[in-house]
Amino acid sequence: MGMWFVPLGNVLKAYGYGHLLAWVLACSGVAAFLSPLIVGAIADQKIPPTRVLSATSLGTSASLWFICAAISGHWGDAWVLTGAMLVSLLFAPTWGISTAIVLSQLKVPGKQFGPVRAFATLGWVAGTLLVSYALGADDSVRSGQGAACFWLVVALFSWWMPAVAPADARQHRSWVQVLGLDALALLKNRDHRMVFITAALYSAPLAAFYPYCVQHLRALGVQAASAVMSLGQITEVLVMFGMAGLIARFRLKWIFLSGIAFGVLRYVCFAQDTKAWVIVGIILHGLAYTLYFITTQIYLEDRIDPKWRVRAQALLTLLTAGVGNLSGYLGSGWWFAQAQHENHADWPMFWWVLAGVTAAVFCLFALTYSGRKFGEASPDETPAV
Repeated sequence: MGMWFVPLGNVLKAYGYGHLLAWVLACSGVAAFLSPLIVGAIADQKIPPTRVLSATSLGTSASLWFICAAISGHWGDAWVLTGAMLVSLLFAPTWGISTAIVLSQLKVPGKQFGPVRAFATLGWVAGTLLVSYALGADDSVRSGQGAACFWLVVALFSWWMPAVAPADARQHRSWVQVLGLDALALLKNRDHRMVFITAALYSAPLAAFYPYCVQHLRALGVQAASAVMSLGQITEVLVMFGMAGLIARFRLKWIFLSGIAFGVLRYVCFAQDTKAWVIVGIILHGLAYTLYFITTQIYLEDRIDPKWRVRAQALLTLLTAGVGNLSGYLGSGWWFAQAQHENHADWPMFWWVLAGVTAAVFCLFALTYSGRKFGEASPDETPAV
């Protein structure tokens, strides 16, 4: 993931497709509306999720080779966008499924998930370092080709893993269940609803981080931009190893809010428009991301019936990668165009507005989420099965 997504903005710009960045990113948002719930329902109800993950990983690898060929061969905008949509459709379900597989094997997710999830972040860091220092591909399709090779490894590894039985296997399912739309019933619970809605809203300004921060670094003269971006993942790892202690000591509401607060502070740092402050903001990204989104995944595991595990994670993917990222990519793309003056980006103006949007999300969550102490029982956690 890190090998392709982090340098994507610079890659498109280098091959003359910079004007497509917002639309290429928007493909992931559109895909998140289509595939995660359907594939999540299949993994919950019919096919072992490890087998589903193997298939989607194989498809992601093939589609990455396709889009890299389209970009390097200058096939045209339509082919690049087609490749982006294929990558997005096949990749979109993989994160929720892999998360559900991990959570299904943990006895105490609140204590164990953070350290296990840290290995995903270490993989992201390794990917960005490979791009910058081994492949020299910060603005080359070699980054995507390298990512395609690693997706093949994921496909083989997940096929080799012992099969995890579907958590809610049924002989007869309605079309609503086949399409995974029954997961929307989770929104009837007030706390679930606010966690999901806030995740979507928070994802909108967050969507600007990777595509535009890497360009900001280049504008400030930083060459190995992908590697510098990995500093945020270092703090992610540190926070993940400390998640169990945080959950034991603080209410989830304060952990959620601290994550969003760090998100505000991150963009305030970017708005200072210097190398040092941008790097400080990148370091804060690990706190901004982990304290909200990893806490959300642990929250879902604690408060939702295991039979709904994959569908709950898929719904989270739909709302964050679909609603949140789609609006974020298109909105930040439009705002970035407005922040141009004489063919140069007004970076302080760009980041200050995003800081303000993130602050509004903080206020909304603080006023609407009540929550309860971690591990306490509640009579209406999940809809009737």
